[in-house]
Amino acid sequence: MVRPLSLAQRLHLDLPLLFALLLAAGYGLLVLYSAIDQDPERLEAQLVRLGLAFTVMVVVAQVPPALWRRLAVPLYLAGVLTLVAVLLVGEIGKGAQRWLDLGVLRFQPSELLKLGVPLLLAWFLALRPLPPGAWRTLGALVLTALPAVLIARQPDLGTALLVGSAGLAVLFLAGLSWRLIAFLGVTAAALAPLLWSQMLDYQKNRVLTLFDPERDPLGTGYHIIQSQIAIGSGGVYGKGWGLGTQSHLEFLPERSTDFIFAVLGEELGLFGVLALLGLYLFIVFRGLYLASQCQDSFGRLLAGGLTLVFFVYLFVNTGMVSGLLPVVGVPLPLVSYGGTSMVTLLAGFGLIMSMYTHPGATGRGGGGRILPRW
Repeated sequence: MVRPLSLAQRLHLDLPLLFALLLAAGYGLLVLYSAIDQDPERLEAQLVRLGLAFTVMVVVAQVPPALWRRLAVPLYLAGVLTLVAVLLVGEIGKGAQRWLDLGVLRFQPSELLKLGVPLLLAWFLALRPLPPGAWRTLGALVLTALPAVLIARQPDLGTALLVGSAGLAVLFLAGLSWRLIAFLGVTAAALAPLLWSQMLDYQKNRVLTLFDPERDPLGTGYHIIQSQIAIGSGGVYGKGWGLGTQSHLEFLPERSTDFIFAVLGEELGLFGVLALLGLYLFIVFRGLYLASQCQDSFGRLLAGGLTLVFFVYLFVNTGMVSGLLPVVGVPLPLVSYGGTSMVTLLAGFGLIMSMYTHPGATGRGGGGRILPRW
């Protein structure tokens, strides 16, 4: 007797991953409500954004993998063309040119490439048996570098980093040898002086501040110094929800967006931080498990790559807030105030569920490995 499908199965949702995402979002709302001084209007706005993001995730999960294959090239080309349009006629705000205003719609095209790049590379690399050869590897690197460079020109180093990481994650999972990975690392290190010469002054200052925040304690070093004070003062148990002095006395900049992790550390302490990191790690491991169960290379590469991009979000944000990485504009996933990146992020999880749950998209076999080889 065939058992009837559950609602989650009919909606192509993975319940463990969905519950973990909801828990992380709920925990994030708790931290955010304190960070925004318990402003009900801003909390309501964030709830609307979360509702929209989860709705997009569910809708994306309904689309079968075969259709996503066909959409890979058009979505990538549309993303690159709109990035070029941004550089030519984009809207300028706060010294950056990142938005396109179409009258009825104002959007940030770089967000499209967070999905477009891993989607295209998964399609491109899955066309032939894995691991990829030298020429296909070079082609994948070019396809990744093109949008990443265009985004960096806006300038938006945070999004450029995420887009570049998305492509590299898919390429890594396609089975690159560690020798080639080492060669690419050495090449990147050799090109670092060239990259440094192309960076703007404020970008260079961010890198220098990483090594010595005290060189400009009231300028470029202010964010990191105040963030470290907030996290350190929280100790093991924290000062208590809503009782953070660094945030509520206006010492901590961007406390509801990029630096909200410092609010968490100050108010809920080490235990509060570990609780959120535990949820994040479950999401990462669950995403990688779902990726490993996809039957074909396209699904495995896409689901695994998107999961690793989520990890990069987490690693970069917590690293910059704690002073281990330069300050770039990367939000804390499912916690930071804002909607654009959250919609993109949850759309990625919708893609992961689509790859895993559709008939014929799961199981063991076919398509080659997705782990680096020696």
